[in-house]
Amino acid sequence: MTTPEPPRLSPLWRDDPPKVGDFWLDARLTASPSGVAFVAHDAQNTTVMVVLLSEGAAADPAARDRLAGAVDKMHIDTVVARGGQGQDSGRLGHRVRHPEADDPADPAGAPSAPWVALAYDGTSAALTEADRVLAEVDLSRVAELGRPTGPGYRLHWIDRVRPGIARLWPLPWPGRHDRGGPLTILVSWLLMMLLAALAVLIAILIFQQAPQEQPPPPVPPTASSSASGSPPPSSSPSPGSASPSPSPNSASPSPASPSPASASPSPGSPSPSGGGSPSPNSRLWLGPA
Repeated sequence: MTTPEPPRLSPLWRDDPPKVGDFWLDARLTASPSGVAFVAHDAQNTTVMVVLLSEGAAADPAARDRLAGAVDKMHIDTVVARGGQGQDSGRLGHRVRHPEADDPADPAGAPSAPWVALAYDGTSAALTEADRVLAEVDLSRVAELGRPTGPGYRLHWIDRVRPGIARLWPLPWPGRHDRGGPLTILVSWLLMMLLAALAVLIAILIFQQAPQEQPPPPVPPTASSSASGSPPPSSSPSPGSASPSPSPNSASPSPASPSPASASPSPGSPSPSGGGSPSPNSRLWLGPA
């Protein structure tokens, strides 16, 4: 017994929504002017086939009714879920999944495009079923009645092939399969606080291990003092040193201090001759009375 060959899948396009209803889209299965069939999965990792009407078909009430009629003819086990505008009535109307209160909606107020999630077995039979549903919506396989005359019939929305409005979800985080819950937010907050504390600790360790500043080096002697060989003059004299005396070859001799004997005349020395006033430091000796 040969295993049936799985259908060939293609990557999602830029205009494809990341999520339809409760199902995250994985790849494209097939497409037609009336819509696109995707391979998707839910939170329990159950693989399904999601058929989403195109922008033009979703705006046509007759196309929406044709999709609802095609879904109502299916087996109850084939239809996993359905949603969008005009899909809450009929034999399988109880399969409709209404959007939650916190789900983002279209700012313009446009209704969601009709969609249906069917069981997917990974074989070519699923591709055949998706093509049949889409062809029933755009009437591409309807047999002609009578002999064609006049201009050809063409649907007015046949060129609007972009996927219809689902949910305006932002692009999902790589590896993320559902929305972030309270536990995810708490873990993210704790991880952010841990990284901030680690950054502060690294900064403290870096500043603690910084080298201490050394005092400035002593001023080197000038060029003239180093050439003469004499030590550089000090700014203040040492306590034991006296005032500098002039060298013997100095031009101006220092005045000699008078000796104690010359300060006052001896008793036997004659008085200074000549007129003029005696020096203020001299004394007159009167002798014994």
